[in-house]
Amino acid sequence: MKFSIDSVYNWYRNLIRNPKYRWWVILGTLVYFISPIDIVPDIFPIVGELDDVLLMTLLVTEVSGLVIDGWKARKGVETTTNPTESSNDVDSSAKTVDVDAVSVK
Repeated sequence: MKFSIDSVYNWYRNLIRNPKYRWWVILGTLVYFISPIDIVPDIFPIVGELDDVLLMTLLVTEVSGLVIDGWKARKGVETTTNPTESSNDVDSSAKTVDVDAVSVK
């Protein structure tokens, strides 16, 4: 069996996106974060906190993504974007408008 960070990330993401297990995963992640028992104990400087930071980053990223997706679904916002339109594109058909100064007496 091959172990990779990508496989752990995909497993965690799929598990948290399943409504049946979502709250258990969130609760388990929070308990792991505050628990003194870790994969790498917190008594080791930097490396000990690294697993906690990575796990909390993953939790915040996934939960915020779920919240944004839920908000968009309730508001009816279309999540697909048109790849031909971009805010950085310059419209070549734009017309110039000359404005003359107006003096007020």
